[in-house]
Amino acid sequence: MLTETTVKPLILVDGSNYLYRAYYAIAGLSNSRGFPTNAIYGFTNMLLKIIRQWDPDHMAVVFDLKGPTFRHELFPEYKATRRATPDDLQLQIPRIKEVIRGLAVAIIEKQGIEADDIIGSLARREAQKGISVIIASGDKDFMQLVSPRIILVDSMHDKTYDQQAVRERFGVEPEKVPEILGLTGDQSDNIPGVPGIGPKTAQRLIEEFGSISELIASVDRVRNPTQRKLITQYAEQATLSRDLAIIRTEMPLDVSLQDCRLGEPNRVALNELFKEFEFSALLQEFKLQDRDLDGNYRLIADRKDFQSLLAALEEAGALALEIIADGPPTQAHLHGLAICLEPGQACYLVLDKDHPASPAVPADFILSELTRVINDDRIKKYGHDLKTVATILAQAGMKPTGLSFDSMVAAYILNPTRRNFDLDEVARDCIGRKVISRAELLGEGARAVTFNRIDWDRQKNYACQRADAVMTLVPALSARIQEGGFGTLFSQIEMPLMMLLAKMEAKGVLLDSAALRNISQDLDRLMALTEKKIYQLAGERFNINSPKQLQTILFDKLKLARGKKIKEGYSTNVDILAQLAKNHELPAEILLWRGMAKLKSTYVDALPQLINPKTGRLHTSYNQTVTATGRLSSSNPNLQNIPIRTEEGRRIRQAFVAPTNWLILSADYSQIELRVLAHLSQDANLIETFHAGEDIHSRTAADVFDVFPELVSPEMRRQAKVINFGILYGMGAFSLAKELGVTQKTAQEYIDGYFAKYPRVKGYLEGILAQARKLGYVSTLFNRIRYIPEINSANATTRQFAERAAINSPIQGTAADLIKMAMVKIARRLEASQLQAQMIMQVHDELIFEVPLTEGEYLASMVKTEMEEVVPLAVPLKVDIAMGKNWDEAHS
Repeated sequence: MLTETTVKPLILVDGSNYLYRAYYAIAGLSNSRGFPTNAIYGFTNMLLKIIRQWDPDHMAVVFDLKGPTFRHELFPEYKATRRATPDDLQLQIPRIKEVIRGLAVAIIEKQGIEADDIIGSLARREAQKGISVIIASGDKDFMQLVSPRIILVDSMHDKTYDQQAVRERFGVEPEKVPEILGLTGDQSDNIPGVPGIGPKTAQRLIEEFGSISELIASVDRVRNPTQRKLITQYAEQATLSRDLAIIRTEMPLDVSLQDCRLGEPNRVALNELFKEFEFSALLQEFKLQDRDLDGNYRLIADRKDFQSLLAALEEAGALALEIIADGPPTQAHLHGLAICLEPGQACYLVLDKDHPASPAVPADFILSELTRVINDDRIKKYGHDLKTVATILAQAGMKPTGLSFDSMVAAYILNPTRRNFDLDEVARDCIGRKVISRAELLGEGARAVTFNRIDWDRQKNYACQRADAVMTLVPALSARIQEGGFGTLFSQIEMPLMMLLAKMEAKGVLLDSAALRNISQDLDRLMALTEKKIYQLAGERFNINSPKQLQTILFDKLKLARGKKIKEGYSTNVDILAQLAKNHELPAEILLWRGMAKLKSTYVDALPQLINPKTGRLHTSYNQTVTATGRLSSSNPNLQNIPIRTEEGRRIRQAFVAPTNWLILSADYSQIELRVLAHLSQDANLIETFHAGEDIHSRTAADVFDVFPELVSPEMRRQAKVINFGILYGMGAFSLAKELGVTQKTAQEYIDGYFAKYPRVKGYLEGILAQARKLGYVSTLFNRIRYIPEINSANATTRQFAERAAINSPIQGTAADLIKMAMVKIARRLEASQLQAQMIMQVHDELIFEVPLTEGEYLASMVKTEMEEVVPLAVPLKVDIAMGKNWDEAHS
């Protein structure tokens, strides 16, 4: 083993081995333009791990070049069974080499000489000179080279092989490893070996005879007759296999130790590469962002300074804002506000009335004077998460207008699948600059502090730096949006929607807390009865929330069929319990109890705690930059998971109420995704069905089951509905069979029957998959992009998931675009007509309004028109409208 006192070693990295290991270790990583980066990221980190661990002075990465070698002359089938390099890996290989060069690591590759022989020749040559050598690879073949001065390191598994470790692995000295491989063969290289001879037998034979040559010469001494026969029959093959496995260590190489000298990294080149690949962690670790934001940031210290700022603001065409506040937006405690008028110049206004030190300029005065600027739509406002900015400023009595560019929304449009939309990540990736994150300033977890514990100078630096970053980001992101053809999506859909969502969040919805308390009590009683029944069926009491105890009851005591094996035993998840419930009552009762418990904790008991004491309303947060398809989601609370069809879910919706003399109006798109599919596929039969006003599920049932429409039963319609939506979500025969409870053959017949009736749907879906495989992305009718680099993954599970996403995203994303466009149009109509009615919620394909009794009829007509006529499609859009005193009545 090498020790700390050993001279720094020469490290030889098996580049080809690392390529494939990195590629398969990380699935689906790509940058915002859809270029695959999984192998690049994995390889870079593996290389850096070696450099950090060994701190070498000399290092080289050795690659294979395509083309025959002497081994192919010996055995033409050598490596013939290896699969072709995946296309998405092939794309990354040149870029990996750019990273290696950027790290100032030598690259060695020779036509006609395998990487193994290059490494072997260099390692032996330098070891003979007294240099210690580390071979970095996961390939066991290199164990034959291990010696007092050569070790093998498998960094991926943190394993190091010296002579003793090789002896433990193969049972022989390192130089005897090819003899073992000659008998066992090597499947990865298509080295045949001797059929029927495994590792243990090979080890025993080589221990006894010393070599394959001696074994063949003394085959009569082999005691086992079967082995004796095999060795005699395959003697020539064994010798060939050993010769193929031997790494040649005397190859002529014009590479010196000095050629492998590790230099200083080219930080400029790496900066550009890591920015392109969007490796934010590597950018941060290498501190390659040489242009950290360090502008002229000042605190507004007196009235004169403030008046000068006001004058500049009123003359400004645009400004970037950063709010410093604690708490949820509708209840936020405002600490300060940073304003940037031009890159590198920003100022900070203290607005915290409760700060231990008194502000030089009173907060009330600042807010009063700033109002005319914030409310002036002639002055463009930029920000990162402007929806939150607008909501907090609205709480301070302002009516923000001119909100024209949100860098978070822009980054989302450019790549909705990126991992993080925080300003520090976006700034690092898009303009190569470091911005202090909230966690860096305030800390995380138990040690986190609030802004009032941070002095004004640090608040100033943090807020001004972020406002400055936004001002710098705007032109960069604007250019990319225009280049990508996303201008309409950004400026006419997402930005107007952002302002509407801020108003919806600020308005909130009324909640009947007394009704929820009654539901909670009822659920307590129902859960107690269900719990009692569970214990009766189990024959004993146990902790229903304990998966371990439930496993014991179901699988050990009741002997029910075990399903998926997990670390803690056998799974008791929803799918497993649903399957078991077909044959036993206990799993069904467990599911019922779990459902009630989740409803109670998530909604019934939690919702009243979220009511804002100042407004008396519930204020959810709408997330505009979360889903990959463009759909909105909500949080705190999540209103989209309230069950629609269960009695308990309906009762929860009944607690969402209208004020006195007002109504709740619900407008719900009917089967919008299927209508979008009809438009995108241009299937004549599907289009005709919708134009005829037929029930699509009954029509599909009649077609798939080959019956007259009048003979379609409720069960047939239910199955047809599953088929319809299964097609939308790329469901195959296996999943459909599981969902319908039929055989896979029957499920495939249903799918075939569907496509026979709607042939252009099949063609459309196949075209989408082909586009995704070729371009790496899919898009909606309105050019919303979703990158799906995993579509070409060699991993079947990963690839199939990507295929389902590719099929569903254009359909679900187009439906999301339609309802967003309708929301924007309706909001403008409401504002223009000066109605009191307001949009208060959006849940999937449904819009919910609060409307005075006197405006109900007009609003219903207007909303229906705007939603149904939002964009002309090949099929009519249909909207179901209903009104009531609560959400459930309006949803019925």
